[in-house]
Amino acid sequence: MSVVVVNPSASDDYFRFFGVEQKFNLDLPALDQAYLAIQKEVHPDRHARGSDTEQRLAMQMATLANTAFQTLKNPIQRGLYLCQLHGVDARLETNTAMPAAFLMKQMEWRESLEDQDEDLGALEALAEEVDQSKRNTLVEITQAIDGAKNFERAAELLRGLLFIDKFALELDDAISALV
Repeated sequence: MSVVVVNPSASDDYFRFFGVEQKFNLDLPALDQAYLAIQKEVHPDRHARGSDTEQRLAMQMATLANTAFQTLKNPIQRGLYLCQLHGVDARLETNTAMPAAFLMKQMEWRESLEDQDEDLGALEALAEEVDQSKRNTLVEITQAIDGAKNFERAAELLRGLLFIDKFALELDDAISALV
């Protein structure tokens, strides 16, 4: 039995690997369908009786499919990947500079969390505000990447979205502690 390789030359572009359009506003059901089809073809169990080379290739393709799928399924990882494909490094480790208005909003949220850590209603209202901010940021990222092809701006927005997501997790923990 020989390994059916989807398109190994597409391994340098996860979108091409799955045969989906290279954009931030991704058709997630199409991604899911492509992933399942590839996994069905390259699953190591399917090639258990193949040669060592076929088994190794099947394992490599299954691993690539998993990595590519996880990257494209997550909006932040997908956005960072698109930036990378277009030569923009978000420099997450070194570039923490954010616009003043964004930083002020973050401080305001943190103060609200600290001041209202026993008030479930207030925390739920704050969670809705944070969720709306996340949705708005995702719209801006979509416009920056799919519309304007401004990957520098997208990287800045993605760095902000990482902050929002981190705060949202802390907020969820605070709410869970009260429920």
